[in-house]
Amino acid sequence: MARRRGLTIRSVARGGLALLLVGAGVSHVTWGRRGYRIVVPGWATRLLHLDKDAIVVASGAVEVLLGTALVALPRERGRIGAAIAAFFVAVFPGNVHQWRTGRSAPGLNTDRARFARLFLQVPLVAWAWWSTRAR
Repeated sequence: MARRRGLTIRSVARGGLALLLVGAGVSHVTWGRRGYRIVVPGWATRLLHLDKDAIVVASGAVEVLLGTALVALPRERGRIGAAIAAFFVAVFPGNVHQWRTGRSAPGLNTDRARFARLFLQVPLVAWAWWSTRAR
């Protein structure tokens, strides 16, 4: 019985994660696009040979793809979860850049809020990992 309950909790967690990813991805290419450009560090544009807008659009597309894949490809759940966790790690430097430069974005308009946002990345990685592991 406990296993069944754990599976149900994981299923709900996966669904929530998929919704979060798709919602964030859509916001990257629509209403939040300008705010997300603020987070992209200059070194990322030089490294990737893309402008900030292209990086924001690409990261939004990746989020939509990962969120959709999490629901559509249940047999690949473990690999997709690892990719989501890696994605959350990969975007962390942008959060650090935003905090260090003091750049505001919706909901992150104080140094305290920007600093607190840094600590959200660990639970996001854990959420992706835990919710996509086999029982």
